[in-house]
Amino acid sequence: MELTHLALLLLSALLLLALLGWWRASTRTGRRNTRRQRVALAAESEAERLLGRSGYTIVDRQVTQRFVMWVNEEPVEAWCRADLVVTRSGRAYIAEVKTGAVAPHPTKAATRRQLREYAEVFDVDGVLLIDMEQRRIHSVAFSL
Repeated sequence: MELTHLALLLLSALLLLALLGWWRASTRTGRRNTRRQRVALAAESEAERLLGRSGYTIVDRQVTQRFVMWVNEEPVEAWCRADLVVTRSGRAYIAEVKTGAVAPHPTKAATRRQLREYAEVFDVDGVLLIDMEQRRIHSVAFSL
């Protein structure tokens, strides 16, 4: 009987350790996501001030646009969301705010594709990439 109790105690301890590890990993991910979201919101607020100082007017935030793409000759509805719509001198722009060392570079594949999608989906005169690490506004255009 003593061996059975010892085995049950060991199994319970292992289960408790596994649950503790799972809980720590899940809360770490949640904390990381919360921290990332806080950084993004702060960057967007600062980007709005930077745009304002550069003569842009904020028209809308977190704008979404529905579009249709064709997959195997079937229409598929999709949505695109951009950080800001701004205007200056009678022209409208989508402004995408980026932080970090890599994302603000318009030549990086993921950023370039995102900006290209904005240029196609939104009915605007141009696309702006706001690099919050350098506090710079980049006007991005694509040639076909």
